[in-house]
Amino acid sequence: MPRLFTALEIPQSAAMSLSLLRGGVPGARWIDRENFHITLRFIGDIDHRTADEVVQALDRVRKPQFTLNLLGTGFFGNKKPHSIWAGVQPAPELMALQADLERVCQRIGLPPEPRKFTPHVTLARLRNARVDDVLHYLTGRGNFSAGPFTVTKFLLMSSRDSTGGGPYVVEEEYPLLQPVPARPVPLGELHP
Repeated sequence: MPRLFTALEIPQSAAMSLSLLRGGVPGARWIDRENFHITLRFIGDIDHRTADEVVQALDRVRKPQFTLNLLGTGFFGNKKPHSIWAGVQPAPELMALQADLERVCQRIGLPPEPRKFTPHVTLARLRNARVDDVLHYLTGRGNFSAGPFTVTKFLLMSSRDSTGGGPYVVEEEYPLLQPVPARPVPLGELHP
């Protein structure tokens, strides 16, 4: 059974900036640059028939391309940190795409995603990391920013169970709609 999720890829220039954040936290397992991504919707372990339904349903998603910036750093796991991340500056187009993907997944019978969507790029997974070590790391990296970059597609990806952090495989790519160029307004239409 494949373990699937939808995601946005991180362009090389932003991935290079992210990779410079590696190091400095005991017990951290840093994500390789080629595995950086923004998870949109975790689908999970599903049978091949359902996976085929997901592939077909995602092909009907029609959303425009948009621009993103990566901004700031943080961690998940309040008193017991389990991952360090780089943030994504809020963008209405990103939220609309994620909401569409959630609706598509529920329409084909998948349970709703129980976690609130918090767009981020996971930088490291932590095991037995001390909160003080994580906070010290973040103190020097809180002003991180990378971008802007244009999101031209979203991906259906798979991962192997139990390896968390990659390697990930791109199963399908779904292009986003290119912006429609503005129509020039003839001079006669400028003033009635």
